[in-house]
Amino acid sequence: MVVAVLLGSVRPERMGERVAKWVKAELTKAGHEVVVVDPAKVELPLLANMWKEVKDSDSAEDSALKAKLKPLADLYARVDGFCIVSAEYNHTAPPALINLIDYFLQDYFFKPSAIVCYSATPFGGVRGAMGLRSLLAEVGMPTIPSLQPIPSVGTALSEAGVPLTQELAEKSGKFFKEFDWYMRAFKAERALGVPY
Repeated sequence: MVVAVLLGSVRPERMGERVAKWVKAELTKAGHEVVVVDPAKVELPLLANMWKEVKDSDSAEDSALKAKLKPLADLYARVDGFCIVSAEYNHTAPPALINLIDYFLQDYFFKPSAIVCYSATPFGGVRGAMGLRSLLAEVGMPTIPSLQPIPSVGTALSEAGVPLTQELAEKSGKFFKEFDWYMRAFKAERALGVPY
């Protein structure tokens, strides 16, 4: 399976990079091809026009945006699932993550998503994840039932993305197996045809 890991935060001291490294390692260990999409590197402007609105444009003003979005569209066309790595900002998801997601729509249809949320607090970013569930379902990539929260992320994962607690290492197995199951199930059904 091919998985796009969408990293949420663009802040200079973000913990999301260590979380994304851990997620990538776990998914790779399970045999998946993993590509991390980092909004800090893609540097998309605030959304004005979606990919579907600029992809066929010959306008010079759209050319720079198309150059940034085309590789993402190509990646999203071949992925089997999306793993969302999200911090919690003011009880919701980071604006850079929402902006990244909102550029596309049909590209997500009938592909599952899984949320790995984190925070410096004992809550592990779950309040931000609740809003993401609605957004991800609306754009066509419903979330698996389980979440993978990472509380106290600074002491839960090293900078290299290595778990520093036995609890994280043990409890995450179910989450990644569940995501794998949903990706395989959705892929099998997509091969038979989609409702629209």
